[in-house]
Amino acid sequence: MAADYDLVIRAGTIADGSGGDLINGDIAVSGGKISAIGQISGKGREEIDATGKIVTPGFIDVHTHYDGQCIWAEELSPSSSHGVTTAIMGNCGVGFAPCRKEDHDMLINVMEGVEDIPGVVMSDGLPWNWETFPEYLDIVDKGKRDIDIAAYLPHSPLRVYAMGARGASREPANDDDLALMRKLAREAMEAGAIGFATSRLSIHKTADGGSIPTFEADVAELEAICGGMKDAGTGTFQVVLDAFVGWDKEYKVIERVVESSGRPATFTLASGNDGPPRWRKVLDMIDRTHANGGKATAQIMPRPIGLIAGLELTVHPFILCPSWAKIADLSVEEQVAAMRDPELRAALLSEEFEHGHPFNALARDWNWLFPLDNPPDYAPPKEMSMAGQAAAKGCTPQEIAYDRLLDTDGKGLFLAALGNYENGTLASAHEMLSHPHCIPGLGDGGAHYGAICDASYSTYLLTQYVRNPGALSFELAEAVHMLSHKAAKAVGLNQRGLLRPGAKADINVIDLDRLQLHLPEIVRDLPAGGQRLHQRATGYDATIVSGGIIRRFDQSTGARPGRLIRGA
Repeated sequence: MAADYDLVIRAGTIADGSGGDLINGDIAVSGGKISAIGQISGKGREEIDATGKIVTPGFIDVHTHYDGQCIWAEELSPSSSHGVTTAIMGNCGVGFAPCRKEDHDMLINVMEGVEDIPGVVMSDGLPWNWETFPEYLDIVDKGKRDIDIAAYLPHSPLRVYAMGARGASREPANDDDLALMRKLAREAMEAGAIGFATSRLSIHKTADGGSIPTFEADVAELEAICGGMKDAGTGTFQVVLDAFVGWDKEYKVIERVVESSGRPATFTLASGNDGPPRWRKVLDMIDRTHANGGKATAQIMPRPIGLIAGLELTVHPFILCPSWAKIADLSVEEQVAAMRDPELRAALLSEEFEHGHPFNALARDWNWLFPLDNPPDYAPPKEMSMAGQAAAKGCTPQEIAYDRLLDTDGKGLFLAALGNYENGTLASAHEMLSHPHCIPGLGDGGAHYGAICDASYSTYLLTQYVRNPGALSFELAEAVHMLSHKAAKAVGLNQRGLLRPGAKADINVIDLDRLQLHLPEIVRDLPAGGQRLHQRATGYDATIVSGGIIRRFDQSTGARPGRLIRGA
């Protein structure tokens, strides 16, 4: 007997992405689309028993950096390991197109510094067989991958392409420069860019410590480029604002660009750990934008923003101590052996950091540096910080951190919490996520290979805020809405993130009772033998893209239905 459908998912608890009531029933899929939802009598060529499981739309990760990985790899992990079926790359204004041959090294320098991707990985892993942004999209379009990908036009390469050395050295753009960037932006949107992205963040540095090309670019330049989106009638403006100079000044950038272009904006927002709750004022600013007819959406990390530190990673608590240079080139085993020497121990415990990348200092913020074990606790009690443990034991935080490295044979990891852990709780993150114009984001998949592994935030949101309810909790339907349709709408993908007849069949089947994050681990699968942090999860029974099952029981099936999304 012939099958009625390609796939039927049976007897699941369906959270359809709208935020509405849960549905108990089946989902039928044919031709890559959802055919029916309800009590389905017809048979599927393949069937999945979802009894006791939740069924959700595929999640939308709006902040990734898979610009390189989508070319040299077929799996966009970690994102695809955590229910994500659509990822948006090109964030923070860094990327690889448009680009002339003579500027390859410059863009590698920018990406290496801002996103912690080793230069050799990019030089060896990318063919660089494009110049314009539309040509880059064509190359991406030809590749095979597990999930769908969309791309912003990134500001740094655009500026250098239009202005040459003047753009790289951050000279002001003249009228001709602005006209050219506006024209190129329109062409990028018409070729399929989902929007335009930039960064104004002062700690975004090149690999050699310089400022990135877009730092302190005049707002008039952003208005001109976003004018290209206005001309094309499509596109979202993504920006990383420099909160360090104050939201009163920086948020005006969004207001001006949204008003002049008529295009929506999205940006990252976080709470400080110690400071006053300035983020509440920003939420008011967002409300004002919407009241004035504009649209702005803040991206919120559901857990502390920060770094993972360790001897095998980009940063650790002693990496910039002068004496570390003596053993920096040794293997981890040899480093640990050397660290047991009393003389070296005394030196490393007494020395202060030398100058280096601002991220390095996070691994010395003892009040907000915590051990990270398996299973990882991203909301640890304050007394577990290096400073908290030191106070209890009557020693220095340096000693606590040092001994942890020795006790774990150099394998111990630390969580350096930079933000979203105000007063040692997730209350600020929860309140921000509860706002109607905020979505989960800032996973940074495809970047920060040796320091950040936050692309697992979707799994964390479900386990921390849904499965383990307390004062800081979300209903399942609400959490799924945040991760799917609400996120999709923020970047103009209004038809994604919903389970509806006729919709694209991007679906997760999740065993919520069994859902669990594992400790980040180092995998060595990058070009040129490079390594990266990866984080696995248990509990994703199936992840489906365009009707094809890409993952089953937390393992890749080898299916590659993912495609480039051209335009919103």
